Amino acid sequence: MSINKEQVKSALSQILHPSEQRDLISLDLVQDVIVQDKYVSFTLEFPEKDEALEDQLREKCEEAIQKFVDKEAIVDIQMAVNLSKKKEMESTKPGQQQAQQQEILPGVKNIIAVASGKGGVGKSTVAVNIAAALAKKGHKVGLMDTDIYGPSIPTMFNIHDRPNITTQKKLVPHEKYGIKLVSMGFLVDVDQAMVWRGPMATSAVKQFMTDVEWGELDYLIMDLPPGTGDIQLTIVQTVPLTGAVIVSTPQTVALDDARKGVAMFKKVNVPVLGVVENMAYFTPPDMPDKKYYIFGEGGATLLAQEMNVPVLGEVPLQQTLREGGDSGKPIVLEDTESPAATALMEVTGNMQQQLAVRLKEQSATKKVDIKFRP
Repeated sequence: MSINKEQVKSALSQILHPSEQRDLISLDLVQDVIVQDKYVSFTLEFPEKDEALEDQLREKCEEAIQKFVDKEAIVDIQMAVNLSKKKEMESTKPGQQQAQQQEILPGVKNIIAVASGKGGVGKSTVAVNIAAALAKKGHKVGLMDTDIYGPSIPTMFNIHDRPNITTQKKLVPHEKYGIKLVSMGFLVDVDQAMVWRGPMATSAVKQFMTDVEWGELDYLIMDLPPGTGDIQLTIVQTVPLTGAVIVSTPQTVALDDARKGVAMFKKVNVPVLGVVENMAYFTPPDMPDKKYYIFGEGGATLLAQEMNVPVLGEVPLQQTLREGGDSGKPIVLEDTESPAATALMEVTGNMQQQLAVRLKEQSATKKVDIKFRP
């Protein structure tokens, strides 16, 4: 008889944390439970490294699953350190859940996710230029690079220094062009590969939200990794997103994945503010009246109609757009009269209009409580 996740969680709820005197499930120490036949895998998150405690709880977890679930179960337990877990453990005490929710990004008015179904569509380029356009308009803006494995923000702002840490162990964001910036790329060497399991990456993203001095912001733009995986789910479970922007190219393979991105946000009740069609066409500099639709024409418009979401704009292929990303200066600040800069400013304005409609017509977004069925 196969094992299911509820059986695993029920068994682990029998184990008390030796110092907290509460069980592992109510303390939310058990993350990423995976069950396949008799194979059981999960991660135990701790606020600090404690090998003795890890060994003690590992043994108790194995015993509990084999005793209460299946004596032949194969148990694979990973250990992870999450510095924000101490606050989370405190918040599980009666009456403190609401206080903890208010502590996460309390000074941020709007949290916007910029997402894509697949890589290589220019999502980070769009996110960077939206942030720069908002700052150019006089707004207080932050940009969080949540792509732990492939961070782009350091190169796109030409910043490779480590950020400062306050005496309260809070990370101080870099600031450039009026934008506060956080990225895993600021914390590791440019040649270092992040060979991390999913729980470690999601823990890092949580720390970007809880252990960074963001201060007061009108907008926090989150540059998400491609797809609809662990990090996206962690974000919607941790903070209430105000809305999402989906980036795609016109080609069919990109639109197929973008469709899944739109569907994911709708499924978790995050408003999709619109779709941006990047690399929409190419106009040669010496032939300004010509448009070459290299990746297809109007694909994002058709997707938007199908999914009942707005088109925020079409951004053309342009050499200076790529050069701005490589040199560290967004095109909306560098080549302001160019077609790509004009399109990205329009995208930002349309996004703000959709956001105003969303805030007027819909109730505030809440964190998502996602329950997985075995």
